[in-house]
Amino acid sequence: MRKYLEQEMLADCLHGRVRYSCTSYVGMDGCRVFEIYVDGELLKRFSWETVNTYFIENGYKKKDTSVGIEAYWNDFWILMDTVPIQARSEYTDNEFCEALEKYRNQSIQDSINSENPLERMFGVLDRRVGKMTLANANKMLDNQPKWLVPLYRLRLDSEKM
Repeated sequence: MRKYLEQEMLADCLHGRVRYSCTSYVGMDGCRVFEIYVDGELLKRFSWETVNTYFIENGYKKKDTSVGIEAYWNDFWILMDTVPIQARSEYTDNEFCEALEKYRNQSIQDSINSENPLERMFGVLDRRVGKMTLANANKMLDNQPKWLVPLYRLRLDSEKM
């Protein structure tokens, strides 16, 4: 994944600035934590934990004072089915992988214009995106999730736009 995203598909102007990380912990039943770093600073983390914390902090569910895993994850799956990816600012490792797979198998225009913010993230960092597309993307900054705007600005600034 790192070789593909950082070497093969990343815009030349971003080489050495954007780094992807994947960590798998023992006992997490195959779940992973994906992270994106820009200039050595963590920009975004993708995991089940970040999404569940998002649901609690944004009032989708109440923080259960009970002790235990079951209480903590109560209602998580219901919320995953009812709160669409476009309405959230946090995403799971599975959503990261699904978006990456879709990005790899569709045109760059489809990625840039996708309703899925993760596909747009991959798209805006892609070496195949030209200056005209970036100029149009600049006009769309107000419509991007808050976490995605720094990646758009990074690309635009790196291209001196």
